[in-house]
Amino acid sequence: MVRPGDIGKNFSLKDQNDKTFDLLENSGKKTLLSFHPLAWTAFCAGQMESLEINRDALESLGTLAIGISVDSVPCKRAWAESLGIKNTRLLCDFWPHGNVAKMYGIFRVTNGFSERANIIVDEHQNVLFIKVYPVHSIPDISEIISFLKNSA
Repeated sequence: MVRPGDIGKNFSLKDQNDKTFDLLENSGKKTLLSFHPLAWTAFCAGQMESLEINRDALESLGTLAIGISVDSVPCKRAWAESLGIKNTRLLCDFWPHGNVAKMYGIFRVTNGFSERANIIVDEHQNVLFIKVYPVHSIPDISEIISFLKNSA
């Protein structure tokens, strides 16, 4: 598993709108990689809705929040629409299956999906923060906001 101080590995993934997100192209600001196991589950929905609701607060701290799971583009598109998520990019770590979660050391092989985890990568691609949460929980976004305020 990556640790604070490690270099965040670059990746390119499609979002729910079939647009490519590349981590290196986002250098210059922090990125919150919010991994969730699967779309269409209540805990994952709460986690992604929290990113959408707190988007302005995160952006005011120079941070772009993105969601990542092993689901496909059509699945993520329908899920985002059902949740009313319009501004948060939901990335598809679909193929190769879970490759980004594997690169960051948080893929659950026995389940076929990632841990529920938040990873913050800074402007220079350094991992600042990582926390793995219980699968059946919603990460507390205020913890992330507090960390970002204190690390500014």
